[in-house]
Amino acid sequence: MVSVRFGRSRRGTIVTRARSIGAAAATGLALVAARDLVQKKHALLRNFPLVGHARYVLETIGPELRQYIVTSNDEERPFSRDQRSWIYASAKGENNYFGFGTDNDVEHVQGHAYVKQRTFAGALPDPSDPQAALPSAKVLGGPRGRAKAFRPASVINISAMSFGSLSGAAVTALNKGAALAGTMQNTGEGGLSPYHLNGGDLVLQIGTSYFGCRNEDGTFNLDKLKSLVAGAPVKAIEIKLSQGAKPGLGGMLPGAKVTDEIAGIRGIPAGKDCTSPSRHTAFHDVDSMLDFVELLATETGLPVGIKSAIGEMGFWEELATLMERGERGVDFVTVDGGEGGTGAAPLIFADSVSLPFRVGFSRVYGVFAERGLTDDITFIGSGKLGLPENAVVAFALGVDMINVGREAMLSIGCIQAQKCHTDKCPTGIATQNPWLARGIDAPSKAIRAAMYLRTLRRELLKVSGAVGVPHPSLITPTDIDILNGDYDARSLGSVYGYKDGWGSLGPELAHEIAELLTT
Repeated sequence: MVSVRFGRSRRGTIVTRARSIGAAAATGLALVAARDLVQKKHALLRNFPLVGHARYVLETIGPELRQYIVTSNDEERPFSRDQRSWIYASAKGENNYFGFGTDNDVEHVQGHAYVKQRTFAGALPDPSDPQAALPSAKVLGGPRGRAKAFRPASVINISAMSFGSLSGAAVTALNKGAALAGTMQNTGEGGLSPYHLNGGDLVLQIGTSYFGCRNEDGTFNLDKLKSLVAGAPVKAIEIKLSQGAKPGLGGMLPGAKVTDEIAGIRGIPAGKDCTSPSRHTAFHDVDSMLDFVELLATETGLPVGIKSAIGEMGFWEELATLMERGERGVDFVTVDGGEGGTGAAPLIFADSVSLPFRVGFSRVYGVFAERGLTDDITFIGSGKLGLPENAVVAFALGVDMINVGREAMLSIGCIQAQKCHTDKCPTGIATQNPWLARGIDAPSKAIRAAMYLRTLRRELLKVSGAVGVPHPSLITPTDIDILNGDYDARSLGSVYGYKDGWGSLGPELAHEIAELLTT
């Protein structure tokens, strides 16, 4: 009898609690509906209280829905599911092959590049080498006799991504990965941080704010630069003129993000907005820029180059004309395509300012080729070139090395959430939020970054072997056709207006790199 009463009492309590919860929920919904009806900010909620919130929920998770459910394997941008899958598998050392043939619409798509393999070939390097050694065909700084000229050990290197844009853990993982793979890492314009000092060689980038080598008024300080270079494994200096995703636009770091650590690295006040100018103050035209280049090279002994997105061509014509005299010149040119990435940019800049890589690079290359200067300059490409098919086309156009940015981020766990500009990157890569950044285990992610870099080099060796040459720099514009559906094909050179011999190394360079890889 007692147990029966106890059971009834317990059921009664549960029912009472359920009614209380239901009443509270109903009251909450009623309050939300009342607020929706009287607010004037959102017309949708004013007309459709409660129900209208579903639209905002779907909008919030829209990228995730499209990424995993809606889009096909090759449809998503910036990187398709197939492309991300290849990078993830390569970084993890897993099977990165695909079965049952291509799912590209090769019969109808326009602009797809096809590599023309050769039946016979001479001596080729072993593509099964675990390190996939693939040095540059050119000695960086060699033609101009720089004191610290060197041959880069890898044609694949990590692109400019600053500490501040990326978390310290992400920069650490990439630098450790660069050390394992024998590549270089570009510091980005945010300055050289302690996270860059984990064994990887560096390219020091100097932007318009001269972070790490600036006076209090923001002007350039040579002594600080020399001190910075002397205390780190800096192999080259890159002067950033612009980048593909936001060319001609100065960066802005909100004061809330300028921590004491970032302020110390960049040489700026903590807690205050930091706006980078859109142009350099250390020089004002091509002539004074070349003076600045020679000053840095003389004082540091390092190769010095420039990075730029491609817009009007007058700058490049004047640069090539002045370099033709042989007195001054840049050691390398990094061409960034308009399809390149960034932590944050206005939509108009990301979508419609500066040329895509292939168009922009081919125009710049042609300016130097007309004057016979291409063997004296190392050409570096960036802008979605961390995928084998894009990289091969870049090499055929005349690129000597490529920089990988977002692809390197994907290799250490980026999921293409596209929240870099919000400081809420869910994987802790593009954020300064300590709780989110703790998700990155730098040692294990470094191994993944190195695996990806080695795998990409190995893929380039395989494709080069298929073409019958030992190095991707020996692939020429005639080795690739651009298809226009199933009814027309043109050589890469003819599509981009190349003359005979353009895109190819000179005989001495070609012989030297072939012998280096096959002896």
